[in-house]
Amino acid sequence: MKLSILMPVYNEEERIADALKQALAVDYPCEIELVVVDDGSRDGTGEILGRADDSRLRVITHSRNAGKGAAIKTAVASAEGEYMVILDADLEYDPQDIPRLLAPVLDGRATVVYGNRTFGSHSAYSFWYVMGNKGVTMAANVLFNSYIGDLETCFKLMPVELYRSLGVRSRGFGMEAEVTGKLLRRRIRPYEVPISYRARGREEGKKITWKDGVEAIWILGRERTRPRPRPARSPR
Repeated sequence: MKLSILMPVYNEEERIADALKQALAVDYPCEIELVVVDDGSRDGTGEILGRADDSRLRVITHSRNAGKGAAIKTAVASAEGEYMVILDADLEYDPQDIPRLLAPVLDGRATVVYGNRTFGSHSAYSFWYVMGNKGVTMAANVLFNSYIGDLETCFKLMPVELYRSLGVRSRGFGMEAEVTGKLLRRRIRPYEVPISYRARGREEGKKITWKDGVEAIWILGRERTRPRPRPARSPR
């Protein structure tokens, strides 16, 4: 199996070199490629990516910022692996956890795997940030009669073709809710594994806001009211 690690990047010149180094240093249990989409960065991100040299790395550039969902759409269209996982470049997630997400797939226990941030050991999270995450996740659980622990997690691992079939339209952070809503609408329940997480603050460049949480709940409601896709009929 080949895993495509998809990394959307926007104005991360202080972190992108470390993000690439960490992602490529992991001892993965399968072949990987790292597809980075520079989503219209205006700082030195592009220059740093231009100097990166690794046969497993491919860089795609957007001429202007289009949003995380749009960057992932570009990366998925270019992905050559059978499976994919999203890894942000902000160093909040540890790529050393990716083999743990792969384990249930490789041993046949799961097809879709989410990394679950427990918001346990930490230095200090924003109260409203944690409550916002929990609120959006609870909305999904109520609407779809499911029990997932972390809808907004970046670590969503699934077959590339499955993601492509979802037809994700959200161009920004709303893609997280849209992906989960569409999976749950198809009655696909993600398998969850605990992961480590280090949240950065607004002063460090945190981009998601409360408006994204409101949008996520609206997207979940939209997906819940849409009819579930019917399975394709076998030819007679």
